[in-house]
Amino acid sequence: MMGRNQTSISEFLLLGLPIQPEQQNLFYALFLAMYLTTLLGNLLIIVLTQLDSQLHTPMYLFLSHLSFSDLCFSSVTVPRLLQNMQNHDPSVPYADCLAQMYFFLYFSDLESFLLVVMAYDRYVAICFPLRYTAIMSPMLCLALVALSWVLTTFHAMLHTLLMARLCFCADNVIPHFFCDMSALLKLACSDTRVNELVIFIMGGLILVIPFLLILGSYARIVSSILKVPSSKGICKAFSTCGSHLSVVSLFYGTVIGLYLCPSANSSTLKETVMAVMYTVVTPMLNPFIYSLRNRDMKGALERVICKRQNLFLL
Repeated sequence: MMGRNQTSISEFLLLGLPIQPEQQNLFYALFLAMYLTTLLGNLLIIVLTQLDSQLHTPMYLFLSHLSFSDLCFSSVTVPRLLQNMQNHDPSVPYADCLAQMYFFLYFSDLESFLLVVMAYDRYVAICFPLRYTAIMSPMLCLALVALSWVLTTFHAMLHTLLMARLCFCADNVIPHFFCDMSALLKLACSDTRVNELVIFIMGGLILVIPFLLILGSYARIVSSILKVPSSKGICKAFSTCGSHLSVVSLFYGTVIGLYLCPSANSSTLKETVMAVMYTVVTPMLNPFIYSLRNRDMKGALERVICKRQNLFLL
């Protein structure tokens, strides 16, 4: 109701991906396969961390929340994309567009915070191994997770409320496959300076500061390893942090390329490709990174399968 009172349009038109009509079915099958892979991979990690007692540790508590975040993050954009490709109906109601923007911000911010929490967990595990259990207590772990969820709620709500106060006039065509905040701001026919200022300030708080905290954690980890140099210690540290570093590189690499380093001649095609990497490819790859390079996850899967086979035999 608020959106209808403040805007002369009731819906937006998503142009979607710049795909030729004869290639629609091919890309539809591709994105559907990637989305199903994302769902199954992240659900597998969540289920394993719940069923296997050996994964009831801080690291896998954070990983299960990260997997849930990836699952939801991909579900915010991909189903709508698949629906538009199948039905050829680009229209999205005003309220639905704002809701998609809210959840897009919510789960992308949540992933950023969870990656910081996981970096701190690895820092404590390597730099203070004897005090790890005492420092990473269940109470602290739950508090860190809860804080991540609460902070993302306020941030996403702030941007959504600021967007809801804007007026949108005749132009309602979004040259994207989802309701991106920057694309919506370009369509507004009212003053967007407050929105842009908040984006600039909160962007530093939500993206830059967490990224610096992650870099600081790994700087301390490297410093700790170099104090007692040994090939065994380096290999152990790499096996402990390798998966997390890969996910951090993938997440922040696409975010920086998409939002923080736009080129002067940036094209819509380039932005769309980067957005696909950020919203579709990254959530799909994260389960593979953590499962294929993690002996604990492989062992947990084998134990769960063996238990189920024994139950069927009984």
